[in-house]
Amino acid sequence: MAARKPNEARIVITGIGLAAPNGNNLTEFRKSLLAGKSGIQKFNVRYMGDVLAGICHFDPLKYQKKKELRRGTRAGSIAIYCAQEAIADTKLDLACLDKSRIGVYLGITEHGTVETENEIYEIKQFDYDVKYWSHHHNPRVVANNPAGEVTLNMGITGPHYTLGAACAGGNIGLTQGLQMLLLNEVDLALGGGVSESTGSFGIFAGFKSEGALASHPDPERACRPFDKDRNGVVVSEGGCTFVLERLSDALKRGAKIYSEIVGYSINSDATDFIFPDKERQIQCIKLALNKAGISPEDIDIINTHGTGTIEGDPVECQAIRELFGEYPHAYINNTKSFIGHTMGAAGALELAGNLPSFEDYIVHPTINLDHLDPECPLNNLVINEPKKIDKVDYILNNSFGMLGINSVVIVKRFKE
Repeated sequence: MAARKPNEARIVITGIGLAAPNGNNLTEFRKSLLAGKSGIQKFNVRYMGDVLAGICHFDPLKYQKKKELRRGTRAGSIAIYCAQEAIADTKLDLACLDKSRIGVYLGITEHGTVETENEIYEIKQFDYDVKYWSHHHNPRVVANNPAGEVTLNMGITGPHYTLGAACAGGNIGLTQGLQMLLLNEVDLALGGGVSESTGSFGIFAGFKSEGALASHPDPERACRPFDKDRNGVVVSEGGCTFVLERLSDALKRGAKIYSEIVGYSINSDATDFIFPDKERQIQCIKLALNKAGISPEDIDIINTHGTGTIEGDPVECQAIRELFGEYPHAYINNTKSFIGHTMGAAGALELAGNLPSFEDYIVHPTINLDHLDPECPLNNLVINEPKKIDKVDYILNNSFGMLGINSVVIVKRFKE
């Protein structure tokens, strides 16, 4: 293979499509983040009654027919909406592209749980007679489903797969798209993450049995990362897809460039099913900084992973303090405080919510932070109100998951 020219080795984001509990496109989402508008609401879950959750309110019929919705999955529908919106955002004409050179890479926390729970519930009404089991079940629950539904909907014939990466999935879907472009396997990548977790009572019940399901009289105040009174995770659905291109291709067509991806890393704690490891988080951040060729003092905004759990939040804060404590100019925020934990979509959605800072120089806040936990002190943690700053050149996005999977992505203000 011929050596790549400098611009061909640089990967940029040229399109964004998203569905969040508080916005169905980047403009709406960003407006909600700057206005302090939460997307959390009461939500009725089978066997549990009302819980608190983040639910998306996009129009699934914008890109799908009713028959397709009945046959497919909620995750597939969210993924299709986000992918179509991302392509529309690029102003590319999909019909004029070589669809065999487009790849779809979506991170997810789990898949198949929702469909299996629903099918068991339905056949219970028929004394568990399996002849009433849906013949759509198998294609709905295969692990590649959400990415595969995107290819079916858009006629994409290049590679696709869904990456099971727990709550680090959104960052890892983005990273996979970047890597496939660098390997010259594709010319355009759709990378990001998706979550249909609110369709599964098992996820809510699991967090409740762990003592980690958030509750609050006011749903919009339930997700409280770093607050002394936080009491767990708010489960949410959502999705975000980025269009990734080589810089050379983006410049050739005069594309709008949101940012350049300059650093990324993935590693494993290898210590516990649930509890995070500070040293491995530090290592993951350092790996991403090294890949970007920068130091901690170059980072302007850190979007934290903090989920609102008693055990998890202090560990990430310790890691950030050890790495960035000597460089107090980096501003820190948390996007989950607005939208809850969108699981496999979290890394991608949270990065998207911060990208407009390259244009407006505003750091969106962490909301619902009334009493900072003494175990979670952070320099320049932006609390409850947006913060205007003088410089935004680099944004670092943390995303960590169960079974000790860690991911970090660093994006840079685009400069030729």
